[in-house]
Amino acid sequence: MSEAQPRNNFIRELVAADVATGRFGRPVATRFPPEPNGYLHIGHAKSICLNFGLAQEFGGRCNLRFDDTNPFTEDMKYVEAIRHDIRWLGFEWSEERYASDYFDTLYEVAERLVRNGGAYVDSQDEEAIRENRGTVTEPGTPSPHRGRSVEENLDLLRRMKAGEFPDGAHVLRAKIDMAHPNMIMRDPLLLRIRHASHYRLGDAWCIYPLYDFAHGLSDAIEGITRSLCTLEFKDNRDIYDWLVRAAGYEHPPLQVEFARLELDYTIVSKRKLLRLVNEGHVTGWDDPRMPTIAGLRRRGVTPEAIRTFADTIGVARKPARVEMATFEHAVRNDLNMRVPRVMCVVSPLKVVLTNYPEGQVEELEASYYPHDVPLTGSRMIPFSRELWIEREDFLENPPKKFFRLTPGREVRLRYGYLITCREVVKDDRGQIIELHCTYDPTTRGGDAPDGRKVQGTIHWVSAARGIDCEVRLYDKLFTVPDPEAGGNDDDFTAYVNPESLVVVQGAKVEPSVLSDPVESRYQFERVGYFVQDATDSTPARPVFNRTVTLRDSWAKVKPQA
Repeated sequence: MSEAQPRNNFIRELVAADVATGRFGRPVATRFPPEPNGYLHIGHAKSICLNFGLAQEFGGRCNLRFDDTNPFTEDMKYVEAIRHDIRWLGFEWSEERYASDYFDTLYEVAERLVRNGGAYVDSQDEEAIRENRGTVTEPGTPSPHRGRSVEENLDLLRRMKAGEFPDGAHVLRAKIDMAHPNMIMRDPLLLRIRHASHYRLGDAWCIYPLYDFAHGLSDAIEGITRSLCTLEFKDNRDIYDWLVRAAGYEHPPLQVEFARLELDYTIVSKRKLLRLVNEGHVTGWDDPRMPTIAGLRRRGVTPEAIRTFADTIGVARKPARVEMATFEHAVRNDLNMRVPRVMCVVSPLKVVLTNYPEGQVEELEASYYPHDVPLTGSRMIPFSRELWIEREDFLENPPKKFFRLTPGREVRLRYGYLITCREVVKDDRGQIIELHCTYDPTTRGGDAPDGRKVQGTIHWVSAARGIDCEVRLYDKLFTVPDPEAGGNDDDFTAYVNPESLVVVQGAKVEPSVLSDPVESRYQFERVGYFVQDATDSTPARPVFNRTVTLRDSWAKVKPQA
């Protein structure tokens, strides 16, 4: 994959210094460690670009490691979806690993910690452990089982592993400091009993490591140099460092935190995204309104646009919200330079050219790309006596500066002729149903031989040859920039935008698109960027999803300074 020089950031500077000084005594090694309990989203894309990008730039390696330590929520379908999304984004991992590959090693570390006095088996229930942890201003209360002998702890731990006890009967805890200012260090849990079948290992295990126990040690096992994670894991760095050193690893990996992506009008919590799916606010994980990679792909966003967006927003130490306009700008700029232009009328109004020969259809040549795009190509579009134009391109009583079609005014049909509206036809309710116009046969291509100037140019589709299609107009999923600002999990669904999807039946598109495969992207001239839907589109009735508008519609809702 060829990319421009990556934007500099504090993590890149740290890695460059590591390479220059040989700090770790081994090449750069990063990893992307998703839990296979859901689909990747735009926030994951930022992490993917960072981890894989650093490995590529500095000649190192990046592993894909599935953090599969919770048998209740994980599934192979998510593994497959994550693989697909990473490859679609343009990256390939050095090795595919699983935290579950290391369960034997983690158990060996657990026994070693017990023998060294660094861990003990606690038989308190979950509520008691939580209550005895203390507060940020008060130290915790030691467990009554904290003083168990090494022999008793080893016996209980081995019986936990053998499956003798029910869920919740015992846990293995690190023995650190119940008065530590970082509450995570107050004897954190390492292993718990879970009698559940693992999606890879079946019933081989009934004790499972918690995140803090598995994560840092998995990094150490794989020889990772910098463990890159988001700021919510900053407090976990203490236990990360304690465990990898207690396990005896020399030159262990170092955790570095960066600000996660916070994009306006979006949420990236997998738990909350799952609620949107389960409660029917969206049609699924790949709904084009979702910030998942699958949803963005179905909406027509390209991997190049996502990578450019990730590079544009950069990597920072402090949280900052990113405007939706920044993301849409990256998408719009990318599509502008790569997709063909075609014509589609979303809200059709019929135009009858009364002086055009009945039954005649001629073919007009139309370019796929404007002059400022380094691509070439053209197609033939049919022109006939009856046409469809956009309903909003005609006003019977127009305001000033409306340069489209009005009674008695001449406009240019894109690639076609100059036409003039002569008569407005209405139904019994006074609704406009069609326009009678005349065309100037000397103006084929849109220019008048006598040099007269026409201000307005509108798009159109032949009524005789146009194709019926469905157009889905997607908008932001939420009505407020930060739907999680209230802090209450129930609040965010109240901000779901009821107009985030408008389905338009009976739109008309030029027939040149019929031979194109699904997922073909276009600019519908004067309308927006669209993609042919991969799921619902058929040759008989194509379906098009709007990727992004032509102009920055977010400027309308942007707060004024």
